[in-house]
Amino acid sequence: MTNTINVEGIKLYAYHGCLEEEGKIGGNYIVDVYMQTDFSEAALSDDLNKTIDYCEVYEIVKTEMAIRSKLIEHVGQRIYDKMITRFSALTGLRIKITKLLPPMNGNVAQVSIEITLS
Repeated sequence: MTNTINVEGIKLYAYHGCLEEEGKIGGNYIVDVYMQTDFSEAALSDDLNKTIDYCEVYEIVKTEMAIRSKLIEHVGQRIYDKMITRFSALTGLRIKITKLLPPMNGNVAQVSIEITLS
């Protein structure tokens, strides 16, 4: 059986970007994590140890987002790698990082990257 656990809308302030100013000023980000696993045993037993603790997912995202990178692609890969290492029960994983109001020569609301294991 495959089930899905989604942790969506993780709002964080971080200091990613190629511009030096982005490292000083920072910006707003939203991270979404979509996980596939089999949590049928947890559903029957009501035991948190039989599923993926989304509080741990949040902590992984928060920790990795706090480490400055030039590219959100790099941050996404670090989050992905930590998730795969920490949660062996994952059968699918999608990480989406959205950078709000990126400093560009144009009116752009957001840019995002996604990394997917299927």
